[in-house]
Amino acid sequence: MRLIIYLLKRSSVLVVALLAFLQFECAAQKSETEQSIDRIRKGAILVKAKPGAKVQVEQVAHEFWFGCAIPNSFVDGSMSENDKKQFEEKFLSNFNSAVTENAVKWGTMERRKGEVNYSVIEDILKWTEANKIPIRGHNLFWGIPQFVQPWVKELSDEELERTLKNRAETVTARYKGRFVEYDLNNEMVHGNYYEDRLGADITSKMAKWSQNGDPDIKLWLNDYDILTGKKLPEYMAQIRRYLKEGVPVAGIGVQGHLHAETFDRLQLKNALDSLAQFHLPIRVTEFNIPGQRSKYYEDRKLKLTEEEELQKATELVDYYRICFAHPAVEGMIMWGFWEGANWIPVSSLYKRDWSPTPAAEAYKNLVFKEWWTREEGKVNRKGELSIPAFFGKYKVTVDGNTKTVDLNRAQGNVFVTF
Repeated sequence: MRLIIYLLKRSSVLVVALLAFLQFECAAQKSETEQSIDRIRKGAILVKAKPGAKVQVEQVAHEFWFGCAIPNSFVDGSMSENDKKQFEEKFLSNFNSAVTENAVKWGTMERRKGEVNYSVIEDILKWTEANKIPIRGHNLFWGIPQFVQPWVKELSDEELERTLKNRAETVTARYKGRFVEYDLNNEMVHGNYYEDRLGADITSKMAKWSQNGDPDIKLWLNDYDILTGKKLPEYMAQIRRYLKEGVPVAGIGVQGHLHAETFDRLQLKNALDSLAQFHLPIRVTEFNIPGQRSKYYEDRKLKLTEEEELQKATELVDYYRICFAHPAVEGMIMWGFWEGANWIPVSSLYKRDWSPTPAAEAYKNLVFKEWWTREEGKVNRKGELSIPAFFGKYKVTVDGNTKTVDLNRAQGNVFVTF
């Protein structure tokens, strides 16, 4: 191990090779996972051109969401200019999608009755739209009692329902078409102040009011301790109930930070398999490793040793690999990637001084090398060439002429004619 650490200090390139050597999965499991990835994450780019023509295919972006949360500090002036510049650069080089960490939460937007802060949301959306980053709105409501503002609790039942309606309609109408999706009412398995106060049908009403503001809105559920299996049965029962009641559930959000320094591989796959029966898209919405049950959550000042940093990278790769290999999963979103803006600092890809951790190297190798397509070939005598490729956006070049195409999972392949 000392030799490994010595080498790591001197060559980031060696990190990837060493991580591959130290993978937790056995060779047979890896083979099965890789086969699944090839089967569900790849299609074909079918090129038609003159026989013998040279073809270059270069991936530009993934269709799968590899995202991260955007903290308020990125736009509210509390982040230094140098850190903001680094944050922007590192975000764009690592991620293709995003979620608001706190900006959309009702308690953040309207701490005091009638004083609504839209400025942070506006600035985040301005940045994501300028950079063509799709973003989730987290969240319209959060019924865990401790996160409900005191002024909301002081309302009468009639006033409360009227206020909930106004909140849902106002926010969704204001940002119509700008958020890809919203978490409707966060973590309802663990607490639902609004149903406790107003009855079981309030969630359905929340959804209807949200649709009043934006008829095309996509409303997701989101909860924690699901992928660990601890709250999986309750979550599945809740999903069944809402679907039966006609609540327009567009997708299933599962948080990914209720493990400790490691996670149960078999349980993760079992939970995803169980949720897949609803035939709804799944996103891992909030990922950290080490997670919330680690000692690093209780004491945020603790640091990882060099050996623990390497283990963190291995855990991250395994988690991502299992999720990417699952046909129901459409995205993975970290809940922070830099120690300066991450609720569990040591789970970050980058340290406070922006130096990369082994996990950063492992992540980039996975997403932008192993799961990234760059190929060359020649058109056959029939004027055809088929290139297997990960779903995403591509530049296809034939004899110096370039076309941009989208290879998406829904279609399976794309034809390009020169």
